[in-house]
Amino acid sequence: MIKQFIGKLLGKPGTSGKQRFGKRVEVGPEVHRIDLALVDPRAINVVATLKQAGYEAYIVGGAVRDLLLGLKPKDFDVATNATPEQVKGLFRRAFIIGRRFRIVHVVHGRGREHEVIEVSTFRAYLDSAAAEQVSGNERTSKAQLAGMTHAVDASGRVLRDNVWGPQNEDAARRDFTINAMYYDPQTQVVVDYHGGIGDAQKKRLRMIGDAPARYREDPVRILRAVRFAAKLAPLGFRLEPKTGKPLVELRGLLADVPQSRMFDEMLKLLQTGHALSSVEQLKGLGLARGVYPLLDLAVERAQDPFVRSALQDTDRRVGEGKPVAPSFLLAAVLWQDVRDGWARRQQAGEHPFPALQAAIDEVFDARIGDVSGRGKLGADMREIWMMQPRFEKRAGSSPFGLVEQPRFRAGFDFLRLRADVGEAPEALADWWQEFSLASQAAREDLVEQVRQEKKTQPRVRRAPRPADAPAPAGKPPAQAATSEAGADAAEGAEAPPARKRRRRRRKPGSGAGATGAEGGGRGLKAAPPSSLLRRGHPMQSPATAPERPEVTAYVGLGANLGDAAQAVRQAIGALAALPHSRLLAASSLYGSAPHQAEGPDFVNAVVALATRLTAPALLAELQRIEAAAGRERPFRHAPRTLDLDLLRYGSATVQSPALTLPHPRMMERAFVLVPLAEIAPQLVPPAALAAVAGQPVRRLDRVS
Repeated sequence: MIKQFIGKLLGKPGTSGKQRFGKRVEVGPEVHRIDLALVDPRAINVVATLKQAGYEAYIVGGAVRDLLLGLKPKDFDVATNATPEQVKGLFRRAFIIGRRFRIVHVVHGRGREHEVIEVSTFRAYLDSAAAEQVSGNERTSKAQLAGMTHAVDASGRVLRDNVWGPQNEDAARRDFTINAMYYDPQTQVVVDYHGGIGDAQKKRLRMIGDAPARYREDPVRILRAVRFAAKLAPLGFRLEPKTGKPLVELRGLLADVPQSRMFDEMLKLLQTGHALSSVEQLKGLGLARGVYPLLDLAVERAQDPFVRSALQDTDRRVGEGKPVAPSFLLAAVLWQDVRDGWARRQQAGEHPFPALQAAIDEVFDARIGDVSGRGKLGADMREIWMMQPRFEKRAGSSPFGLVEQPRFRAGFDFLRLRADVGEAPEALADWWQEFSLASQAAREDLVEQVRQEKKTQPRVRRAPRPADAPAPAGKPPAQAATSEAGADAAEGAEAPPARKRRRRRRKPGSGAGATGAEGGGRGLKAAPPSSLLRRGHPMQSPATAPERPEVTAYVGLGANLGDAAQAVRQAIGALAALPHSRLLAASSLYGSAPHQAEGPDFVNAVVALATRLTAPALLAELQRIEAAAGRERPFRHAPRTLDLDLLRYGSATVQSPALTLPHPRMMERAFVLVPLAEIAPQLVPPAALAAVAGQPVRRLDRVS
């Protein structure tokens, strides 16, 4: 720092702004040889639209690097001198997101086929010393950060970077030279300021500027360096010594990065097609420990056959263009903890299913904590784990219900991995694979074969229990007595016969027949998602709901894509038609602005239901209605076709990864409280309405 300061005073060439920002070099197609056919037409369209409006626009970043190497990029980013507001005004489906870096997502297509082109504005190169400094971090300094465009914390980490500038400064603020090139698909010219083309030819990963200073500006660059080194290692790329040497020394800076961002960066390391290479890079660079607890654990267990198979399977699926889910990979990494805790509890006498649930809860508390996406992530992981003992039950209706579960494929893939490493019987995995692909008649034959096999197996009879022996662990005394009586009768002992249980006959139109459409076509009721199995929330299907008393539940509805008002009205009709439920009241429709994002206004409502469904069963029905409406939400706070939230379920209080009651944020949102106060004023204190008075909500019309 002192040398740099003296250099500035003496005006040495090495400190001039001209050298810092590099020299603009334009390279034509005869030199770079980029194949235009590898460029996504939607990215070309975004660039053309911006240029037609009079702005500069280029494909930028990793896409240009991949194109230079002859690879087809998976994602395309665009850089322009248009501001986010100007970009948004040029596209029908464009949304401004982010606080630290304000960017625009231009969305093409719908559903799973949608593609997001990320558009950023050229940013000015500003020294962190010139930025406004806050005392805390992103979470603790929200008030200070409000209105700031360039701010850092005490360690120099950038918290706000929204000062626009020219293209050469935008290039200087990027991390690696091979990511700082700009490609115009119309003229087919590559603009290079820092020798990125030369570094690409030499297979060299080099940080722009002073590497330690750049890592301090944003410590996540440490993980980005590892990720790029892992991704490009098969092509012969290596980290430049000055870029790689400070990584170990500065890894302590990662402790100040928000946990949610570290979690996302960990997933990028493990889920972008080079997980095993990332593990090897972390080890080779001395970063096997002390980076992030979950990542440290993944690296530690990467040599375990089961975890290694999961990492290899993830790399294979990415390479084949198939989707991957973080829940599956993390479930594999943490399965050892769950399995050991489950076995320990069963040895202590706990029933298998509650023991598994308790082991999962313990692992969540110890390993996952409060990270981004914990709710859905935890529910999916729990469902994968809870399916494993259910795969052993192949009699009766169980297989038909299990195979129809939304997460069945993930659960089965997990079973297959267990079988591949010898943890589960290979024959069991083969049976389920055949069952899942078979016709209805073939499935019935497979279940019948299992039943016949069980008939041929010798029955194991229990010896009579001494009269003074304690009851079996996990059984109440009455149940233990019944078991003893049955055992004595089997052995011919002189004991009163056990009372026979009468089998209740199903009534027509109830039970299996009532939900035939969702039971695999056999008239079997589909089991609710196992992510909804919680301690205190026993699994209960709608077929048994009439035995429960009615509970008043409140559901919030919202939509802001297409005809949002019609979508909400149709959803209210679907709620009124739920089994064992009736509609008590529906609020007016209300309009509100999107929360923490830009886009079309939402249409909101709240309904009251009298229902005999359990809370998990009702939540499953809400998710079914969302799916039937084609729910689309490509990113957090994005517009969506339909959103249903279970706000209250009687006076129940629930805290679990899949369900929290009452809804944790309902008292913070005017678009929930205002319609709720219309139909249930006793639930909304005046102070709560006063607290959200600054959030504009307007009444649209009554629900007809």
